[in-house]
Amino acid sequence: MITAIRDRVAAVRTGFTRVTLAPVLLRGVVAVTALLAFGLAYPAEVFLGRAGPALLAVALLPALAPRGHAPTVTILVGIGGWALATTGYGTPVQLWRLLAVGALLYLTHSLAALAAAVPYDVVLAPEVVVRWSTRVAAVLLASAVLVVLLITAAGRTAGQPFLLAVLAGLVVAVGAVALLATLGRRR
Repeated sequence: MITAIRDRVAAVRTGFTRVTLAPVLLRGVVAVTALLAFGLAYPAEVFLGRAGPALLAVALLPALAPRGHAPTVTILVGIGGWALATTGYGTPVQLWRLLAVGALLYLTHSLAALAAAVPYDVVLAPEVVVRWSTRVAAVLLASAVLVVLLITAAGRTAGQPFLLAVLAGLVVAVGAVALLATLGRRR
């Protein structure tokens, strides 16, 4: 029994000595992007009030457990904050805030996926970071252009512009899921 405990402690000690800086920084950036998204999504009185420590804990979840459901929970909490701010607190919908919250939540998701694939003792090659950054920048740019186009198109219609934007966004989201499901089955 004592030998098993010593072996386990030695294994943990060896694991800690092999940890490199890049994966730790990567997980730190996951938490920071989630926290920034919450700061922009939630009203200031909620973010800085009693809910602040709980939001901090939720922002840390995907950094600590990027392989589980923590990134999804974090993104849903961020979306909930945006909905709370715009509907419950009457915060006006501003395009820059919408784009920033969406971009930060996507970065949280994408960084968590990268952190889940990177072991603690890896040295990241610069090519990996450049390819990942290029892919993320392309997705963010395409998403921003699509959002601006949808909001512009919705603003030109009479009646319910946001309903049209939501429906168009829903069609795009369902199409993206269908495309990913099809591509996933090919493998």
